Amino acid sequence: MPSRDLIVAVDIGGTFTDITLQDASTGQAWTAKTPSTPRDPSEAFVTGVRLALDQAGRRAAQIGRVLHGTTVATNLILEDRTAPTALITTQGFRHVLEIGRADLPRRDNLWAWIKPKRPVPPSRVFEVPGRIGPGGEELIPFDAAAMRAAARAAAATGVRAVAVCFLHAFANPAHERRALAILAEEAPGLAASASSDVLPVVREYERSMATVLNAAVMPAVSTYVARLEERLAEAGIAAPLLLMKSNGGVAGSGAIRRAPVQTALSGPAAGVVGARAMAEAAGVPDIITVDIGGTSADICLIAGGRIGLTQSGRVGPWPLPLPMVDMVTIGAGGGSLARVGPKGAGGGALTVGPASAGADPGPACYGKGGTEPTVTDAHIVLGHLPPSLLGGRMALDPERARRAVQEHVATPLGLSLEDAARGILAIADNNMVGAIRIVSVERGHDPRGFALVPFGGAGPLHGCALAELLGITTVLIPPAPGVLCAQGLLAADLKAEFSRTIATPLDQADPAALEAAFAGLEAEAAAWFAAEAVAEPDRTTTRVALMRYAEQGFELAVPFGPRDALAAGFAAAHRALYGFDLPNIAIEIVTLRVEAAGRIPSPAPMPPPASGTAADARIGSQPMALRDGMAEAPILDRARLGAGAALDGPAIIVQLDATTLVAPGWRATVDASGALLLRRHGGG
Repeated sequence: MPSRDLIVAVDIGGTFTDITLQDASTGQAWTAKTPSTPRDPSEAFVTGVRLALDQAGRRAAQIGRVLHGTTVATNLILEDRTAPTALITTQGFRHVLEIGRADLPRRDNLWAWIKPKRPVPPSRVFEVPGRIGPGGEELIPFDAAAMRAAARAAAATGVRAVAVCFLHAFANPAHERRALAILAEEAPGLAASASSDVLPVVREYERSMATVLNAAVMPAVSTYVARLEERLAEAGIAAPLLLMKSNGGVAGSGAIRRAPVQTALSGPAAGVVGARAMAEAAGVPDIITVDIGGTSADICLIAGGRIGLTQSGRVGPWPLPLPMVDMVTIGAGGGSLARVGPKGAGGGALTVGPASAGADPGPACYGKGGTEPTVTDAHIVLGHLPPSLLGGRMALDPERARRAVQEHVATPLGLSLEDAARGILAIADNNMVGAIRIVSVERGHDPRGFALVPFGGAGPLHGCALAELLGITTVLIPPAPGVLCAQGLLAADLKAEFSRTIATPLDQADPAALEAAFAGLEAEAAAWFAAEAVAEPDRTTTRVALMRYAEQGFELAVPFGPRDALAAGFAAAHRALYGFDLPNIAIEIVTLRVEAAGRIPSPAPMPPPASGTAADARIGSQPMALRDGMAEAPILDRARLGAGAALDGPAIIVQLDATTLVAPGWRATVDASGALLLRRHGGG
């Protein structure tokens, strides 16, 4: 039998699919990058794995683990391509989705905002008599006959999935269990999802929405995972498939089929995990990560090496209060389109994003039919990118980029070609800075005390500019920034959360009742560990309480402990986030949560970079348009830069998966970990 020491990690993005292949015994790694195939993402998946295997000179049979970050569920929701879905709910609650919440999205205009169309219209919502009380007691018996009628009526509408969300099912799921059994009998061909399996916590609107979205993506995600497993088998890869979840952990394909909505934002979560690992290797505990791909930028703050989780996440216009990595996503990437609006009193306005050229046709410089200018085209105009990408496999067309920027931006605004390109980049950078301030300044952190970690295919091009706007003096570029989301999968453990709402004042909480609730959640975690085949020594569980001041609308997560420690921990968390606490207001425990983690053996550390100076790495030069004139910028091959190598900007550092722009006034040094450390002159 061949050795199966290889681990392959694949992250599928909107423009490119990134692959990292690593030998777990030696730490040696190979990376590959291939254009995504939106019509069948599994095609790019297998193509990329083959590219990495060919590069390594290895065989598919030597792969022992397959890790995957996917945006399939996210894209289905964002693009409104989910399966037609019905909702079965408690009698009297038919319009929960329509009512929603009274607040508007924070960045929308009060006068221009239009309420988005709900994923399930009232015509596909069916009511069933029966009522569970908030304490779990049955107030009205479940009407099985009405449930059978609702199941048949739902199937008759032509839906492919059904969500079941009954009032207070988080306290007692008995009615939902009976409903699922009846659905299996009356409509066996429909995908079915119950709130007690997806999000067993308080708040009807959020719980209903999470359950509906889970059911709505079930058919497509199940088909995708099945197709992926078929392709892996056809390629001769007989290894377990683990998929990244939005909480920063991975889970088996069976668990993902049951709760596919947990993969929303899984790709960005993998990048955050990878960035933390790389920063730790370089001895940098406090970082702000900026993952800039082709269509979006995902921003996360990590303080003291800890990745924060939130239950206030959103996917598009919808709340998704599942535990997920706390990040902010905006439509800003290399493929973001630059457009000049209609002329008004003050002339046309230049906007950049959120619309994107995507993978097909892509930026104008790709030569695949795109004619509108993008952020990537602006970099081409200014001389920030080399003549080709992907190790020479993808030639760029500078003339198409210049023509697009000139015709669509420079001429309409009466600007020079270079100033138009700088304007495009300035708008994109400032959009990202606004998002960075949300995760830093608005949450009580001074970004100047953090290092910036830009990654993704476009991230290292923007690192210096973003840092200057924020007053940050250190930028850390990972060894393989363009495939860091794939590499982050290698550093991820199995993770799951188990929650239960109890809603009790802290000073009245019964320690025995809390202990019993946690024991129940830990029993659920033990069953999950067993299903995922996690050995006893590799299992860890953490108790967390979600708390708030009485009558507040949102909770903060606090490590569970004695009553006094809980009160102090909550007050500290409230001060950190809001700048104050309220010592005379009662505190409530709303939800208890057990966070379960199953350790996956880590591969050996990657070998340190070989020796080599900046002079050894120089492979050419090209003109670069700076604000004070033109300069001949050296082009360096990152693979030839050894530990300790240093160079001053302006310079372009190329590698297979990304291009790093070292701006004037910055100095780049290769750390022993392989990371590039960029520091502003005079900035330490």
